[in-house]
Amino acid sequence: MTSRALAWRTVAAKPGRAVLAVTGVTVIGALLFNMLLLSNGLLLSFRELLDTAGYDVRVAEGEGVMTARGPVPNPEALVEELRTLPEVAEADFVRTRIGATSAPGRLSVRLTIIEASPGADRRLWRIVAGRNLADAPEGPAPPVVINRALADELNLTTGSTMDLRVTLSSAPSALPNRTFRIAGIGEFDIEPDAFIAVTAMAAFGDEPAVTSSDEGGLVLVVSRPAYGPAAAVAAIGRLRPDLRAYSNEQVVDRFNENGFSYFRQISLVLTTITLGFAFLLVATLLSVSVNQRLHEVAALRALGLPRRRIAATLLWESVWLVGAGGLLSLPVGGVLAMAFDRILRGMPGLPERLHFFVFETRALGLHLALLAVTAVGAAAYPVWVATRLPIAATLRQETL
Repeated sequence: MTSRALAWRTVAAKPGRAVLAVTGVTVIGALLFNMLLLSNGLLLSFRELLDTAGYDVRVAEGEGVMTARGPVPNPEALVEELRTLPEVAEADFVRTRIGATSAPGRLSVRLTIIEASPGADRRLWRIVAGRNLADAPEGPAPPVVINRALADELNLTTGSTMDLRVTLSSAPSALPNRTFRIAGIGEFDIEPDAFIAVTAMAAFGDEPAVTSSDEGGLVLVVSRPAYGPAAAVAAIGRLRPDLRAYSNEQVVDRFNENGFSYFRQISLVLTTITLGFAFLLVATLLSVSVNQRLHEVAALRALGLPRRRIAATLLWESVWLVGAGGLLSLPVGGVLAMAFDRILRGMPGLPERLHFFVFETRALGLHLALLAVTAVGAAAYPVWVATRLPIAATLRQETL
């Protein structure tokens, strides 16, 4: 009989102990799988979110790489300059301002106002009702596209009008209201606020009262495939050294160093703890099993069974227990990951398409490798006890 078959018979002979071990490894393995998905899932989701719109370079004033941190001087001229570069296929400009709107009988609602250059409406949002800015008919009131949350909050529909005003954080007053016509309702991949209204550039006019602390500008660039984003970043840097250009890869790297380190640290700590629990559980069960069968092990060795055969049998016991629990932990971990992800995504201000738990082949491979190391490590002490067992003394004690 092979060591694997003998180990299987030993495990099947104690079904209660086997079920307890497999159940414990399943729960622990599911949590381990969740932590591995969490360690890199948010970063993968963030990268996918950046690539969705098709822009692969971002140009901003100062150190803002994802959100607009400061005003970009003369943005219309800058966009035209960038479009002349051979490395640039498209360039669009967006400017964010803090604003407010209200409906009859309602308190003022704070929102983010986005002003976008022509062309940005093709990539930054998707129309789910009505028309886009470029397709809206001309009228006395400029068109605006709002997100679903704002439409539901104020019971707004396409074709109706709304008043918007820019608020100033550096002054106690706000700019005058301006009436807009709702052209459509859109979905935004990245939502800087719960409520969003987007309109064309300079829809509020050149208001001198809006200072640099109250607005932020960002130029979004699509590089030509023949050059790539790295060449576009270098060309923009030569053209405008006063601005900062970042490729999507650089944005992800910067956020990986700063924004996501917290999740990696949590994942590392919890992964270590879960592995420790799995190791202790299997090692304890195997040790108890060996201690209960010391006379059997001594008898087998007295009959000439080599130590390596006994060691292989105990190792296979650990592999059966950890392997069964590890396989069961994958579907259980997947269900838990979806539940945890739904809870975390409920936090306000997060983009709808951003996920914390994202499946990747690397996480699956690492999960199986860690469980394999745990199985071998858990069997180390029971193997040492069984192979170093004094045969004569053990059989004499059993006889007495």
